Amino acid sequence: MQLAKTAGRNASVAKYDILTALGAYALARNKHDQRLVLRLMTLITARYNWARNELAVGQREIARLWSVDERTVKREMAKLRALGWLVVTRQGARGHVTEYRINKERLLAATQDTWASVGPDFDMRMQGQPESERIVPMPSRGDIAAPDISDGQEWSLAQALLHAEDPNTFGSWLRALSRVERAGGRLTLKAPTRFHGVYVQTHFLGRIVTACQAVDGDVTEVIVRD
Repeated sequence: MQLAKTAGRNASVAKYDILTALGAYALARNKHDQRLVLRLMTLITARYNWARNELAVGQREIARLWSVDERTVKREMAKLRALGWLVVTRQGARGHVTEYRINKERLLAATQDTWASVGPDFDMRMQGQPESERIVPMPSRGDIAAPDISDGQEWSLAQALLHAEDPNTFGSWLRALSRVERAGGRLTLKAPTRFHGVYVQTHFLGRIVTACQAVDGDVTEVIVRD
């Protein structure tokens, strides 16, 4: 099992992968486990320092975030430590809160059985297998209509090529990208969400650049932002 580092290139995807693994695991469990995992996911999203691989937050602040009392915080944090998902790196003392880090290996080992529920591409990536095979797109309903190319812009024409190549992937990931601007050889596209943009950059950017250059040889770079 091998997951990309949560700092540096592709860090955003790795963080989303951890949260996705936790969410899929929780949805397959009972309501008590679901509540514990939801609390952990909220804590990670709100307060985890990915650059330092550190969670440093006091029990009073956690209680406020979770809408519970500090006794419940102590009990739930003890459960997370017992599972091995959180590891104490510095015990709290006067003037200092207890510091933790996520034990990614233990967390991912616990959630592995539910990876396939997310999708084959997710399961393959989480296992560290090369993603050389065609990525399985999210399901799309009905036939995917070809894009309108009446404006004659390079992105519209490139979308037509991408649609012809793989309608499902186009409908799932590429149709939602909108043209922002063109500055010289650089074309800027906008994704509807941060996750969408990161995923497109990770999996489809090369395909997008190739399509754009096929219709406009002056395109040298494509930027996808949210």
